[in-house]
Amino acid sequence: MSILWKPPLWWRAAIVVCVVVGLLSGEQRVLFYTCQSNLIVLGYFGAAVYLMVRRRTPEAPAPRLRGPVTLWILITCLISHFVLNAGASPLPGLSDPDLAVATANRSLFLVHYVVPLMVVIDWVAFGPRRASPWRDLPWWLVFPLLYGVLSVFRAVVFPTAPFRYPYPFLDPGVQGGYGGVAVQMASLAVVFAVLGALLLGVDRLMALVTRGPVAVVTT
Repeated sequence: MSILWKPPLWWRAAIVVCVVVGLLSGEQRVLFYTCQSNLIVLGYFGAAVYLMVRRRTPEAPAPRLRGPVTLWILITCLISHFVLNAGASPLPGLSDPDLAVATANRSLFLVHYVVPLMVVIDWVAFGPRRASPWRDLPWWLVFPLLYGVLSVFRAVVFPTAPFRYPYPFLDPGVQGGYGGVAVQMASLAVVFAVLGALLLGVDRLMALVTRGPVAVVTT
């Protein structure tokens, strides 16, 4: 069967389309973690689609990168839904009578919900399995934690910059000082580590269930 008929190719191409539409249809700023994580997804899956067609294989290139990319975009979804929106449903905003508001809400819905869900489904549904060893997990946490540290550093160095603290859990004025911010980041690091471990566990479980191709990790 031609690679053009393989579900992984079309699913990953759909991820790329959703990211592009989500980023271009709204006012997304690179300063925010949401935009950065979606750009990473766009880069990885855009390259994956290109190389899958070129190499005529349904397997994504650089499979060891799929784990951290999946974790980072999943963080986007969970922070947005539970921390920033307090668990409120985003669905009513999609049909707002004001077309401009509805368009903005649909953009946010794509980058906060649709893209993360599609990437997680890709992780669950497609292989290869066991590409990421457990020892990779600490490295998966570097990007989101570094984002937090650099955001606070930027606020200190450039106190008049727009969107000085992109998220309230990074704002010492909201958290009762930098100690409160450190506690928030430490708590999030634990949550992120648990999420990463769950993703690795699901990958191992699917390897047993599907008996699909298993990547050979040499380093």
